Amino acid sequence: MILYKTDEQVEMMRKSALLVSQTLTDVAGFLKPGINTLSIDQRVGEYIRDHQAVPSFLNYNGYPFNSCISVNDVVVHGFPNKRELKEGDIISVDIGVILDGWHGDHAYTFAIGDPGDAVMQLIRVTKESLYKGIEKAIAGNRVGDIGFAIQEHTEKKHGYGVVRELVGHGLGKDLHEDPQVPNYGKRGSGAKLKEGMVLAIEPMINLGKKEVYTEDDGWTVRTRDGKPSVHFEHDVCIRKNKADVLSDYRPIEAAEQANAYLFTAKAPVLQ
Repeated sequence: MILYKTDEQVEMMRKSALLVSQTLTDVAGFLKPGINTLSIDQRVGEYIRDHQAVPSFLNYNGYPFNSCISVNDVVVHGFPNKRELKEGDIISVDIGVILDGWHGDHAYTFAIGDPGDAVMQLIRVTKESLYKGIEKAIAGNRVGDIGFAIQEHTEKKHGYGVVRELVGHGLGKDLHEDPQVPNYGKRGSGAKLKEGMVLAIEPMINLGKKEVYTEDDGWTVRTRDGKPSVHFEHDVCIRKNKADVLSDYRPIEAAEQANAYLFTAKAPVLQ
């Protein structure tokens, strides 16, 4: 069942989404070679609690960390650990918070130094595809229009692998609500988009083939061919004519650009 939010509830969700953006901005400020992902997770947890919120992911269906940190060929749900980041790594940081009972949930992929032209293009194209999907997230369209736009830009235009097993989702009082939002699909298919729907749109795009597998820990998802994967995610409210993006990449990008250790791929501007 799809749950629609009132304008007041959407504003509560905006606060949650922006806290995630602020947390990711904090992460962008200190990323560098030599730090381990477990220390990043610990700082994420501290930052969220210092802002009177609770990490959404911690203990969610038994997940044991504050955040999901996925490096290189890990698509999503990577366990933070003591592995040190090195020059050329890419790292997706996926964070959720509960603030005043409402969830915010989004992700950003960072490049630690120069991962090479092919991977930087994957990062740029995946981020572009997120905004292509958001452009279709307006009342009167359907869920399939979002997935089609993402797939068209990544798979059909650039030949990347669009992960099928993992999808975006509705968001609200629960971390995962209806409807599911695949990153592939047919135009005009799926649930009709109506004002007050809040979605987490999150392309997960592989440099190589689309196939993935889950490790024995039951969470960590890797590309089957071992090639890198990129993940971006925004929280979006469906409106007439233009989607209302509740999260904000601008401070993350500013911190990323100020960090000499990070290579950047700036987000396009929504028209």
